[in-house]
Amino acid sequence: MDSRPPTVDENPPLQTVLTSLTDEDSRRILESLNDPLSAREIAEVCDIPLSTTYRKLNVLSEASLVSERIDVSEPGKHTTRYKADFEKVTVKLNEDGEFQVDVATEIAGRDSVLSTRWQEITH
Repeated sequence: MDSRPPTVDENPPLQTVLTSLTDEDSRRILESLNDPLSAREIAEVCDIPLSTTYRKLNVLSEASLVSERIDVSEPGKHTTRYKADFEKVTVKLNEDGEFQVDVATEIAGRDSVLSTRWQEITH
């Protein structure tokens, strides 16, 4: 069960997002996240060293492309799982002529919202 809601910033730093999307390992990680996976599972699926996987996941989290969720299976035992939590990334020029990046998340359904609220209450 997730113990906290995902944290995704809709306007993350432009350079962080671009760095993530241009990095081959980061793209492979994103492609592997159809379902939430632990860092160890990601490292195995993507054939990337575990230490590199953690570094890439940190940057992907900063870019709001991946969220962390903690699964609690037994008292004192938990696993952090990572999930790609975006539907679309848009880079555009704003009215001031500056680049802007928007990360569009999937619209949460009613069940998802209720689940998130319940998790906030119970933890």
